[in-house]
Amino acid sequence: MNETKTEHLLIQKNNGVMSLTLNRPESLNAFSPEMINGLKAAIQDAKSDDTIRVLVLSGAGRSFSAGGDVKTMGESTPMTTYDHIGKLNELVVLMVDLEKPIIAAVHGFAAGAGFNLALACDMVLAAEDSKFVLSFSKVGLISDGGGLYFLPRIIGPYRAKELLFNAEPITAEEAYSLGIVNHIYPLVDFQSKVEQFTAKLANGPSKAFGFIKKIANESLHSSLDEVLELERITQATVVTTEDHKEGVKAFKEKRHPNFKGK
Repeated sequence: MNETKTEHLLIQKNNGVMSLTLNRPESLNAFSPEMINGLKAAIQDAKSDDTIRVLVLSGAGRSFSAGGDVKTMGESTPMTTYDHIGKLNELVVLMVDLEKPIIAAVHGFAAGAGFNLALACDMVLAAEDSKFVLSFSKVGLISDGGGLYFLPRIIGPYRAKELLFNAEPITAEEAYSLGIVNHIYPLVDFQSKVEQFTAKLANGPSKAFGFIKKIANESLHSSLDEVLELERITQATVVTTEDHKEGVKAFKEKRHPNFKGK
C-alpha cells in the first residue's frame, strides 16, 4: 500500500484503488483551501496514473464532511468568496471529467458543499447513520459546488427545491428513495462493504467504464442523435481493446474475465 498524508487529506493507493480521505475530523472535515488543493492534485495524479482504476472519497472521524467551515463564516468578502468557489468549481470539473469512477463513501453528516461533493461523484455508498442536508438557506446563502446542477438532475427540480428551501436533514433511507444513494450498509460493516464494492470496479474493464462515464455525463446536455453517434463511434473504438477481447474469451471459456484496463 502506498500512503501519502498532505495537509487535511490522506491519500492511499492499493490494488488499483485511490482512497481520498478528508482529514479534518476536529471540524467534521469542513473544507479548507489546503483540502481542496490536495483533492485537485490527487485527481490530476489519478488521471495520469494507469494503475489507478477507481477512486473512493470518504471522511475521517465522525462524518463525511460538514462542507463550508462555520468558523470563517461571516468573514468572507465578495472577492474571497468568488475566489474560493472558483477553486471548488475547478475540483468539481476535474471530478466529472476524470474518466475513472469516483465513489463517495458517506457516513455521519454530508452537509452543504460536502453533500454537493458527494453528488459530484459517480455513485454514493452510505452508512445507515448518514444524514444529508443542504443547509445554505439557513444562513441566507444559495447552494454552491455544483449542487444546483447535480441535484435537480438526480431527483427532479421540485424535490430539489424542497430540500434546498427547507434545509432539513434527510436520512440515508430517504436519500436512497430519492435516488441520491446507491447502497446503504450497516455502519459496523461499512468499510468492508465499500472495499468489496470498489474492488469489483477496480477489476472491471476500466477503459469501457471511462467511456460510459463520459457519455452518460454528456447525455445530460445532448440530443438523442448526438448520444447515438457518440455510442456508435465509441463502440467502434472499444471493440479494439484488450479488455473486450479478454471479455469475449472469458465468456466462451465460462470463466471470470481478467481485465487489465487496456
